[in-house]
Amino acid sequence: MITRELSPPPTRPPDEDHLMAVLSPARSANRRPKPATRRAAPSALPSDIHATPSPAEGVTGVIGGANPLVGLSPVQVAAAAGRWGRHILTDPAVALDHGLRLARDLARIAAGSSELAADPKDRRFVDPTFTRNPVYHRVMQAYLAWRAELLATIDDLPMDEKSGDRARFALSLVTEAMAPTNTLLGNPAAMKRALETGGGSLLRGARNRLSDVRSNGGMPTIVDSRPFRVGETVAVSPGAVVFRSDVLELIQYAPTTPTIGARPTLLIPPQINKFYILDLAPGRSFIEHVVAQGVPFFAISWRNPTADQRDWGLDTYLGAILEAIDVTLAISRSRDLNLLAMCAGGLTGACLLGHLAHIGDKRVRSASLVVTAIDISVRSQINIFASERAVKASIRGSRKKGILEGTELAKVFAWMRPNDLVWNYWVSSYLMGEQPAAFDVLAWNVDSTNLPAKLHEDFMHMFLENPLVTPGAMTALGSPVDLGAITCDLYAVGALTDHLVPWQGAYQATQLFGGSRRFVLSSSGHIQAIVNPPGNPKTRYFTNDDYVADPGEWLKGASENAGSWWDDWATWTMDRSGPGRPAPPRLGSRAFPVLEPAPGRYVRE
Repeated sequence: MITRELSPPPTRPPDEDHLMAVLSPARSANRRPKPATRRAAPSALPSDIHATPSPAEGVTGVIGGANPLVGLSPVQVAAAAGRWGRHILTDPAVALDHGLRLARDLARIAAGSSELAADPKDRRFVDPTFTRNPVYHRVMQAYLAWRAELLATIDDLPMDEKSGDRARFALSLVTEAMAPTNTLLGNPAAMKRALETGGGSLLRGARNRLSDVRSNGGMPTIVDSRPFRVGETVAVSPGAVVFRSDVLELIQYAPTTPTIGARPTLLIPPQINKFYILDLAPGRSFIEHVVAQGVPFFAISWRNPTADQRDWGLDTYLGAILEAIDVTLAISRSRDLNLLAMCAGGLTGACLLGHLAHIGDKRVRSASLVVTAIDISVRSQINIFASERAVKASIRGSRKKGILEGTELAKVFAWMRPNDLVWNYWVSSYLMGEQPAAFDVLAWNVDSTNLPAKLHEDFMHMFLENPLVTPGAMTALGSPVDLGAITCDLYAVGALTDHLVPWQGAYQATQLFGGSRRFVLSSSGHIQAIVNPPGNPKTRYFTNDDYVADPGEWLKGASENAGSWWDDWATWTMDRSGPGRPAPPRLGSRAFPVLEPAPGRYVRE
């Protein structure tokens, strides 16, 4: 699939200072906070989890909508910590300097003169006991001072940028695990709950822990998925499966308006998640919303592969999409369609568009790419440990099993966001004795899917080589992929606080595609940008029709728009959907009759 040797990625886009301020605030801030009134630096792996007051909804900013494909092993983490340790040993002055600073901080804390305070967004220390009780207040301050000094050593060591990021991640696993709030005695809220319940909360927590050891690989359960049943409470938009192959099912959604556009839209979802993230509960469903605007909508639902499908690669999926396009056009009686692709599905869609451009196929009138990393070189959390060695090891692992297991990917991702996706639930489930909340997005997130080994390998080469930015660096269905040769209209969506697909990487589509372009930047994170129904007063998106090379300059000149990009996209797409015509009285066609109601069979696997 890839036509050149593994090589380092090209230089990342120029606006990385802003990205690094999001990825590692400790690095972008002053190295040493002044000893006067100060707050602890945010966690080295911050998130937008605090954008909403609800813990369940807030965590949508950090969940793995596009799970990391490279993997993360204890060996990698240990090696990163080991490199930091070797630097400390060869440069003891750094350890001495920060040790003395910590000693002075601890002395002020003991004397009660320290004004060190937790970040207001750090939910671990919101209990008033941490400010009112002198013992707990000092414990909190001592922890924050120790964590800050330990992480600050990284910036004073002669480590290259990537080694520094890896060391920061490895040390963060230690510092977040050592938070006093992860223990019963160090968590005043848990102590209060235990006293109030006469120890009942601790008994329930022990039961929760035993259950997770038995059935969840020892990880805390993050969501109660029982209320969310596919086809009953989620993925309920009316429609029907009108085509099924070994690789996919094609769903046609029932129109809800008297007239619809003549040109249909086809969704390519990511292969590493189930498609119904776009069809959650009524009122939170993208599909429901755009169908109500008159968009004739079809969606692909991928089969969840097993080891028997180990040889399905990128070309397998591209061939299946071409079949789905043929069926969509036949049912719609249209010569072309609009394409909507998201996340890994966006990478697949870009490759397909490159193939169609090369052979002169005009069946795609417009393309929309949602949170898609066209330029993978932009620095992000998930490529901290990406290297040729790590990629090859990951490929060997999936070849051996035949698949890359979705459940294992979820565990890897959780440890990349330990406060939000591990310790948060450790405390609530085991120390507080609470049951996890029921929340549709989290239920979707744990409804994991696998990747066939060959597709995983193809994605890994794309991830390491970043071939889409170089014309002809890869092939799709035998065609060299040149994004500049793609002349259909483009709508691209990025997410401002996306830690998986930095928006600068999504923005590069405006520089590489050859047709008319529109880029919209949602004000939220990866999943929050996708599940973005109108009506939320906090929802914003940015637009700027001047697509300069520097993403930072584009953002400086962008206008802020209230509302959701969903409405903007629906208007843009309807303008490209042709003249209105009466909605069909029934779904499917004589050649492609209804096979079963939506959401179909494959999504339940």
